[in-house]
Amino acid sequence: MATQGRSFLQVAATEEAAPLLRVVQIEGLVILKIIKHCQEFSPALVTGQLLGLDVGSVLEVTNCFPFPIREEDEEIEAEGANYQLEMMRCLREVNVDNNTVGWYQSTLFGSFQTVELIETFMNYQENIRRCVCIVYDPSRSNQGVLALKALKLADSFMDLYKNNNFTGEKLREKNLSWVDIFEEFLYIKVSNSALISAFMTELETDTPVKQCDYDRLQLSTNPFLERNMEFLIECMDDLSMEQQKFQFYYRNLSRQQAQQQAWLQKRRTENMSRKAAGEEPLPEEDPSNPVFKPIPEPSRLDSFLITNQISNYCNQINGVAGQSFSRLYLMKALHED
Repeated sequence: MATQGRSFLQVAATEEAAPLLRVVQIEGLVILKIIKHCQEFSPALVTGQLLGLDVGSVLEVTNCFPFPIREEDEEIEAEGANYQLEMMRCLREVNVDNNTVGWYQSTLFGSFQTVELIETFMNYQENIRRCVCIVYDPSRSNQGVLALKALKLADSFMDLYKNNNFTGEKLREKNLSWVDIFEEFLYIKVSNSALISAFMTELETDTPVKQCDYDRLQLSTNPFLERNMEFLIECMDDLSMEQQKFQFYYRNLSRQQAQQQAWLQKRRTENMSRKAAGEEPLPEEDPSNPVFKPIPEPSRLDSFLITNQISNYCNQINGVAGQSFSRLYLMKALHED
């Protein structure tokens, strides 16, 4: 018996869902390129393209290239887009992975959680269903730590952002809080070929101490902590301004509800008089009355992002302060000996 062929839509409808993205695997050379690009232009913020493959639950990043410095001129922006297309064409000609899997960007003291980052994610995911953003912080790396993060947007947040509906009622309905905007990958796997691993083994020195070990022993952390505290205070001021917006909204809403009740009471009294006179009662709702015009609720997106940023600064201060105390106790013990 001949089987009836299925259409593409039928096959797509019955296709199993792709596994969740759990691991980002990055080639060691890609990490070196990202660090070199970000360090050369620090403290200016730079960005670049990530290339690789999406394989099951692992997103492999095998190559990258930097973007030119962005400027507001439309002609220069068009040149940047042409540069990106030309780079992709050149990579394809030399048989190098040219599948876009996301982008990387530098940050200063971890201040990357912005509306611009969300908009970039949304633009990428119009064409790339699963993409990531690699964030590198040169200022944090100077403390002897590889400050590299892999982020993606939460699916529940993307649905709300598409509808531009960040009211309190909708957030409660979706059970969405400020911690549910970005999802950070817990595992970033660094991969190298066997040839590169053998070459790195040959380059290793006999001494067990490396430069990053000396960087971790730096006792002067005041500049880093001071800048974090400055940014934290600015975020607290911004959050206070957002709270004032909501307080103003709720005051206006309470005032409007009182006006509506007064108007309704007046209309009901008038209708009782009309009934007594044998006349038709007037409707108790009047859409043309400005008293019944709904007051738009402010978006909670900005306050969520600011709260995310405050949490990030607090975690950085907590981590650096803990390490500083450990180093101070270590130096104290060495001096006593």
